[in-house]
Amino acid sequence: MVFEIDEHKKVGLGLLGFGIFFSFLGAILFFDRGLLALGNIFCLAGVVLLLGWRSTLQLFTNASNYKGSVSFLFGLFFIFVRWPIIGIALEIYGCIVLFGCFWPSVKVFLFQIPVVGWILR
Repeated sequence: MVFEIDEHKKVGLGLLGFGIFFSFLGAILFFDRGLLALGNIFCLAGVVLLLGWRSTLQLFTNASNYKGSVSFLFGLFFIFVRWPIIGIALEIYGCIVLFGCFWPSVKVFLFQIPVVGWILR
């Protein structure tokens, strides 16, 4: 049976893609504060639409993810108060800690993609 994606998840994927694009563009353009903030807002909105409110709240408030949640939110704060380099560093660390449990699933998925799987092996 094929996994179907409803409209909320499609919009969530689009927002997540825009968030990654704007964050990348903000980093390329000498850590532009406006683009980084816009990318963060899009990323957070995309995660909420993909996972849902309850799952997102559980992800950020889980006892094993407190370090990642606090560092991600401090990174977001530092971007808003015009310290983008420190903010991005904290956000990257926070994302690695928060989404660390998803890396084995991502690894299995990447190995199943024909060209990427051949390169990674």
